[in-house]
Amino acid sequence: MRAGRKLFAEHGFAGVGTDTIVRAADVSRGALYHHFDDKTGLFVAVLDELEGEAARRVADAAATAPEGDIRETMTRAMLAWLDACEDPELQRILLVDGPSVVGWARWREICQRHILGMMEGLLAQGMADGTVRELPVKVLAHALLAIADETALLISAADDPAAARREVMAVVEPFLDALQR
Repeated sequence: MRAGRKLFAEHGFAGVGTDTIVRAADVSRGALYHHFDDKTGLFVAVLDELEGEAARRVADAAATAPEGDIRETMTRAMLAWLDACEDPELQRILLVDGPSVVGWARWREICQRHILGMMEGLLAQGMADGTVRELPVKVLAHALLAIADETALLISAADDPAAARREVMAVVEPFLDALQR
């Protein structure tokens, strides 16, 4: 996993052969295929691990907001996501190669398994306590996830990522304001 993660981040999925992976991991080809069906299986495991790490960073940041302040919780979560996406390893594996290697549906499933439930819970709690407008929770969580993913891609591809991040937050903040009751 460590060798695959490092190589996929540095060279992309297409730029890494199984021979390179087994050499870097100092294992046999048989050992690789004992744990994973193929190179894509290893990539999925690495992608899943990275998505879990990013979700923990988001959850940890959200937990630092004052209790009951949904706006601040979502802002901190978004900023933590954008911080995580500055990591070249995460950018390459999660945002760039992930959808094309495993397919959009499988990529979304992995992402949703780690983050969507947390988002839905936060939004449902906000609606229950009257701090978030009553909207369909699942649809709203998917919309927020789309905003987070697309803006992370926009920032990572920008000539001036710091300026792009400021512009992203200038758009995201009024959106978060509009969700408040």
